[in-house]
Amino acid sequence: MKTCFLCLFFLYNISFCIILLAPSNVCRSKMAMEVTQVLLNAQSIDGTVRKHAEESLKQFQEQNLPIFLLSLSAELANEEKPVDSRKLAGLIIKNALDAKEQHRKFELIQSWLQLDGGFKSQMKNYLIQTLTSPVADARSTASQVVAKIAGIELPQKQWPELIGLLLSNIHQLPPHSKQATLETLGYLCEEVSHDVVDQEHVNKILTAVVQGMSSSENNVEVRLAASRALYNAIGFAQANFSNDMERDYIMRVICEATLSPEVKIRQAAFECLVSISSSYYEKLSAYIPDIFNITAKAVREDEEVVALQAIEFWSSICDEEIDILEDYGGEFSGDSDIPCFYFIKQALPALVPMLLETLLKQEEDQDLDEGAWNIAMAGGTCLGLVARTVGDDIVPLIMPFIEGNLSKPDWRQREAATYAFGSILEGPSPEKLVETVNAGLHYMLNALTNDPNSHVKDTTAWTLGRIFEFVHGSAVDTPIITPANCQQIITVLLQSMKDAPNVAEKACGALYFLAQGYEDVVSSSPLTPFFQEVVQSLLAVTHREDSGESRLRIAAYETLNEIVRCSAEETTPMVLQLAPVIMNELHHTLEAQKLSSDQREKQNELQGLLCGCLQVIIQKLTSSEPTKYVFMQYVDQIMGLFLRVFVNRNATVHEEAMLAIGALAYASGPDFAKYMPEFYKYLEMGLQNFDEYQVCAVTVGVVGDICRALEDKILPYCDGIMTHLLKNLSSNQMHRSVKPPTFSCFGDIALAIGQNFEKYFIYAMPMLQTAAELCNHTSGADDELIEYTNLLRNGILEAYSGIFQGFKNSPKVQLLVSYVPSILQFLDVMYMEKDMDEVVMKTAIGVIGDLADTLGNHAGSLIQHSLSCKDLLDECISSEDPLLKESAEWAKLAITRAISV
Repeated sequence: MKTCFLCLFFLYNISFCIILLAPSNVCRSKMAMEVTQVLLNAQSIDGTVRKHAEESLKQFQEQNLPIFLLSLSAELANEEKPVDSRKLAGLIIKNALDAKEQHRKFELIQSWLQLDGGFKSQMKNYLIQTLTSPVADARSTASQVVAKIAGIELPQKQWPELIGLLLSNIHQLPPHSKQATLETLGYLCEEVSHDVVDQEHVNKILTAVVQGMSSSENNVEVRLAASRALYNAIGFAQANFSNDMERDYIMRVICEATLSPEVKIRQAAFECLVSISSSYYEKLSAYIPDIFNITAKAVREDEEVVALQAIEFWSSICDEEIDILEDYGGEFSGDSDIPCFYFIKQALPALVPMLLETLLKQEEDQDLDEGAWNIAMAGGTCLGLVARTVGDDIVPLIMPFIEGNLSKPDWRQREAATYAFGSILEGPSPEKLVETVNAGLHYMLNALTNDPNSHVKDTTAWTLGRIFEFVHGSAVDTPIITPANCQQIITVLLQSMKDAPNVAEKACGALYFLAQGYEDVVSSSPLTPFFQEVVQSLLAVTHREDSGESRLRIAAYETLNEIVRCSAEETTPMVLQLAPVIMNELHHTLEAQKLSSDQREKQNELQGLLCGCLQVIIQKLTSSEPTKYVFMQYVDQIMGLFLRVFVNRNATVHEEAMLAIGALAYASGPDFAKYMPEFYKYLEMGLQNFDEYQVCAVTVGVVGDICRALEDKILPYCDGIMTHLLKNLSSNQMHRSVKPPTFSCFGDIALAIGQNFEKYFIYAMPMLQTAAELCNHTSGADDELIEYTNLLRNGILEAYSGIFQGFKNSPKVQLLVSYVPSILQFLDVMYMEKDMDEVVMKTAIGVIGDLADTLGNHAGSLIQHSLSCKDLLDECISSEDPLLKESAEWAKLAITRAISV
């Protein structure tokens, strides 16, 4: 069967080329029929037939990509073909152009760009032709494929005629073709960056889309496609939203669409408003009153899918104002990018009652597991954002609702009151809340124990967690937890951990935050008398048969970890007793045989949780010498368990085990060397794990831990480690998040092996220089890119710091001198960009000090002449952060010493 299919495609490859040159109706018909059959077979319910067809398609794609894609395009465009074969043909083309993994996506883009222009032109003609198909599925698939190609080609200045082609006849097209064209424009705006399309084409796209949305357009599908297209085109409309008339027109059409008789159009229109609220917040003042009326009507009267988007508009406004207020601290000047218009504060008297109404719309059978979403949950979430936006101002508006509903016989009212209270706990000052919290705590504990409704118990446990997270532990005159109520709180929470999984999971969360409130307590904690009982109860939860529901087992282990981490010194003997218990649990998971795939998945999750628990125990017990000495008796056994874990190839387990080994290496110090011969192969596996990049990133971090533990004893393994690190940095397949810790690891290795790093120096330094140049151009970058850039900068700076410290007092130190100007230039540009975070600033100060301390007068004068270094040092010396100030003073002293030499 397989051979037959491969032969078919081999013949087809040859025949298709002949067809292109000398068309024959008989030949065309025969070959088209064969391709169709393979596509249909690939969807067969017969597993054998399906597998053979899939393998044949894969072989065809690998052997002759141009013909493969062209034949599928012809299939998609052929109106005589079955819908199923056409849809699959389009889907395969789309998957040949795009992938989620960045390295794979890059490969597919390069493959497409390298194809012959003639093949691509013929393909595009088929795809554009399909946009006029009477078959909706074929049109929709073609729309997505056209957009994928546009996403590749338009940035390369290819297919420049596409947008004009799509727009040229849109008003003369029949409704189904107009709908497909608008859908294509929407997908195109999603795929292509706004700076790729010139303003003339942007104007034409927006005109076509907004006209397609208008009430004068009678076809519902066209209006819906236009509404969805506008959502994707919002980011292209900066110039249009800066023009009052154009903005008014766009907003009018969108607001009209929110009143459409069609639910999907109303939903899409509100989605557009949500997008506008985050993209053009500063342009909304004139429209807010009307938008409030529209959203309030939708929330109170419309279908849930529409009401959810109406609530999301106000959540989005909250997000914008929270960001602005955090950035500028409420102080706006002419230099502020966007002022805060306080839309939420102005709308508060009407907005809060509207949101409180939604809390009463719970569903009797609503899913209490994580991920459930309805109008009541959306309203509570928005209420929480409102509280964060306006702070204390929300408290007097919400308390009458809470007080009026807490004791009502209807469970919905009791649950809504509790949910409202829990929602607003982040935002107002603890001083504003503490009296109310103290007054309501007894009620909450009683409800968690005695309320007959599971929804009320679930929300009550969640609210207690919020109280402990945001109010307990705050510097307030009247503490939430006292000797008088601590016993009752612990008793109620432990009892609730025996309740239904959703309630028990929230009770674990409350206990987690309760423990966290005492993390700074060193000698004795109010929780110490209950430590043993709490630990035993949490372990009992992990053994519940229903612990897989509602994340219960995960929550129990996370809480156990926090209880151990935040425990006071006097609990150390009990933590020591816990170690062999967790080790034994891990041992049992490793002994299990003949598990089903579902059982294996659960076992993997459990192993990961146990490794994470052991990591916390290791860190806790090795933080002081007396307990560290006692704990070291377990190290051989624990390391043996971790090595057995690595035989299982599960990524989550590997990640947790690696982190635990990092803690073990740090605790063991030079003695960890005895485990390296056996452990090294798993370290290499982690460094080469491109697919599970989180595992790779964690492994890189563990290399740093091992370097600090072993110091120069790491030397025998450095050739292999550095080879993998350099390879990872050079590969397009490696996820970008692995790069910052990899650079930092260079510094760890250099610090550990000193001048022996010379053999890697000629490879590492150019890579650091190149990376430094690439990450110093952040103008116009979004927040995500700036955050990543700072991670990368910090990794580079940590590498420099480690290398300079490693070479200090070595004859090889002269190797560093030629790199000083480029490092100072890196620091200069970085400082001038004005987007360094505090972590990068601290590391940069350290590098300046290391330069002076290591190279003396070779670097001192250069640093002194760097205006940015001087300004950065002065800025940090006047900082309120004592560590930053201390570091800057040390760096300045090192420079003074260097100059005076």
